[in-house]
Amino acid sequence: MSFTAVPQRTTRLARSVLAVPGSNTRFIEKAPKSQADQIFFDLEDAVAPDQKERARRYVIEALNDLDFAGKSVSVRINGLDTPYMYRDVVDVVEQAGAKLDLMLIPKVGTAADIYAVDMLLTQIETAKRIDKRIGIELLVETPLGLRNIDAIAAASPRNEAILFGSADYAASSGAQITGIGGPNGDYHVLTGAAGDADRQAHWGDMWHFTLATLVSAARAHGLRPIDGPFADIKDPEGWTAAARRARVLGFEGKMVIHPSQVDLANRLYSPSLADVDQAQRILDAMAEADRLGAGAVTLDGKMIDIASIRQAEAVVRKAEAIAAKGTADATP
Repeated sequence: MSFTAVPQRTTRLARSVLAVPGSNTRFIEKAPKSQADQIFFDLEDAVAPDQKERARRYVIEALNDLDFAGKSVSVRINGLDTPYMYRDVVDVVEQAGAKLDLMLIPKVGTAADIYAVDMLLTQIETAKRIDKRIGIELLVETPLGLRNIDAIAAASPRNEAILFGSADYAASSGAQITGIGGPNGDYHVLTGAAGDADRQAHWGDMWHFTLATLVSAARAHGLRPIDGPFADIKDPEGWTAAARRARVLGFEGKMVIHPSQVDLANRLYSPSLADVDQAQRILDAMAEADRLGAGAVTLDGKMIDIASIRQAEAVVRKAEAIAAKGTADATP
């Protein structure tokens, strides 16, 4: 291991991160009953310009009046290049900061973007004597943000998670997509040579580089990597395929845009009973080896290395957090 220690930020479940438009009171009122691990109230893309002030007021009322026990709550502010962002931060934090866990910054481009929001949060928390420090989530949606991702990830001790927005990334990079979060059949290679009777097209994942880069940056700085949304709510198979790909790469959860996707995300990003049992067996074997003073740890005739032990610890911690959340959700 490197001598450089990577501090792990606040631990939170984020299997499902449900987007709730800040201007829709009906959706806002339903949010506390959702089984999502995290709710983020959207003041940006989901809100028309003439509804920004009203949406901000609705979100402040929701934070103060509704019970979100068992869930983390975030607010996606408007971009730093808009005239709405400063009022989003000032009004929400001054009036409901004690009820807010996270602030989601859209279209992050440079470390200075994070510095600016951090500075505002620090001043407001100090002035209003808000004891709980509000965390920052980084939404990467532009090539500029991707190129500067390491500096952005390291920009503030408030940083907790990196999320990916494929739709805005495609728009800003000129990429061609057929659906938000999905593949494009034109991104493929052909087998064989011209004229071969059995020539086939093999699709590739146009998002692989971007997603792998985000996971690497997040893990290097102790942050949670969260995959972006899959927009076709009538295609659960497509959603599942995209989510499985992200999970394999190391993502901890997925942004969801419809309640029907919440249960899918919670199940997919939860360790199975078999995974938890195996992880506990690894930890038990390690404890027994320590008790006996053994220099090596084995299980089922196989050596257990330090990486396996860390993975087992992570699985058990996540299972415990899921169990605790279930208790909180069941509380009247």
